[in-house]
Amino acid sequence: MRGKEKIKGMFSSMQTMVIGTGTTKKRTKQTTYWYAEEQDNGVLKVQPINDNFVPSGPKMAVEMEMFLDSYNPEPELYAEKVLPQMLELNKTISLGESHRQKGEGYSAENEFTKAINIDSLSVRANFGLGLTYLDRGEISRADDIFRRLVCINATYEKKHKHLFNDFGISLRKNGMHSQALEYYRKAENFNVEDENLCLNIARVFYEMGKLKECLEYLKKSLHLNKDLEEACIFLDFLYGKDFVKEHTIENIKKNRINKFATAK
Repeated sequence: MRGKEKIKGMFSSMQTMVIGTGTTKKRTKQTTYWYAEEQDNGVLKVQPINDNFVPSGPKMAVEMEMFLDSYNPEPELYAEKVLPQMLELNKTISLGESHRQKGEGYSAENEFTKAINIDSLSVRANFGLGLTYLDRGEISRADDIFRRLVCINATYEKKHKHLFNDFGISLRKNGMHSQALEYYRKAENFNVEDENLCLNIARVFYEMGKLKECLEYLKKSLHLNKDLEEACIFLDFLYGKDFVKEHTIENIKKNRINKFATAK
């Protein structure tokens, strides 16, 4: 029996392919390399390894019995190629994030670009580059990154939720409301129980002039956290603008539970 240590590392699988037709038809074997990691819940996920020896692209769940039968360990390649490249990629992205936090936009761009050259599907690197462009007010280049991120949708994971949120805030502040809303909605798919995310979506809808949708998400935010100060301030603001009926806001302030605002 396999011990308690979880599976993690580089593996290969062999696939037989038929090429050609008629008398030229022949069978050939193709080797594919994967990064495999067993999750805490016992599910085993594999991810393709690209030409730069880093895991890249969407992850797939594989049944343990099938994995043990069809995937072969490659410990030497993992130690000599994959692990060093993974560490280098993470180091490059972290350096880019550090430069960006310090306001060193061009140094950040350089590091994020190097990371994308290693792994074009890296969510962190693409988000970092997009945020760097937004920091510099380069809307057109940021929109290019936005389009790229849409295309690599399959690689998103729950851990990327905060990146969606950060990117959405920057998009909204730069007047890119439709893009911000799309990204917030993607983040919402990862975690529907997030009061701050609902509040941010409400803000986007308000700035887009969509009051009904704004109030809907403000309700959700207060339902998830009846004491969220920013949501209460936003609600007071809407009341001051005569967008919320008086009896409704009083109900929310008194009960902070399931009774919510209705649009006039």
